[in-house]
Amino acid sequence: MDLELRGRVIAITGGTDGLGLDLARIIVDEGGHPVVCGRDEARLATARDRLGPTARVVRADVTNEVDAQRFLDLALSEFGQLDGLVNNAGRSAASPIATASDDEWREDYELKVIAALRLCRLALPALEATGGSIVNVLAVKGKAPDANSTPTAASRAAGLALTKSLAAEVGPRGIRVNAVLIGLMESGQWRRRADEMGISETEFYNTVLSFQKVPLGRFGRGEEFGALVAFLLSPRAGYVTGVGINLDGGLSPVP
Repeated sequence: MDLELRGRVIAITGGTDGLGLDLARIIVDEGGHPVVCGRDEARLATARDRLGPTARVVRADVTNEVDAQRFLDLALSEFGQLDGLVNNAGRSAASPIATASDDEWREDYELKVIAALRLCRLALPALEATGGSIVNVLAVKGKAPDANSTPTAASRAAGLALTKSLAAEVGPRGIRVNAVLIGLMESGQWRRRADEMGISETEFYNTVLSFQKVPLGRFGRGEEFGALVAFLLSPRAGYVTGVGINLDGGLSPVP
């Protein structure tokens, strides 16, 4: 199926590694122009090599308002339009409420809620001009939190509320807003966690799966994430807005 993404410009935060980079590669394959940002110089260089000349890669900290504006300005100055925004920047943060510090909660909300809100606000005029869309990448813990899953569970629940509210607010302006709530997905952060533990990536995944009962029996793959998000960004999903879609192999008890 042609997703009709040729020539479309998609800004992706956290797009220099893992799931964000997988999505950016699909956008390139579909003939679009991903504009991705990250903070790690090595990952920025890798992204430039893997995405090629039709993409743009910029160093930016999305929790910094100046960087966020510069990131979106780059997309507009390089390509003259913005057709999609994917708020993907984030990391796993899970600890007991009884011991988590105020700073841990502030840092998580600053990255996953405030930064996403700010980018949405900054991008709205450009997205209205193109009839573009927003996808917020969240986690299924935002729908079904369990013990020791905060602050991520709380910030992702806030992200889902942001998605639903913004979709209702900007739908009349022709802008769609959706969320993808991921479960256990193969990604750069888990590869790095396996390295820290001194075990193989496969061994790490199998260990996690022995505790987390995923009906499909495996971690999700980056190309599966990229395909879903690319569809939601595309005109093919033109009547889809205000939804939070689980991408979790059936893990979450809440649909």
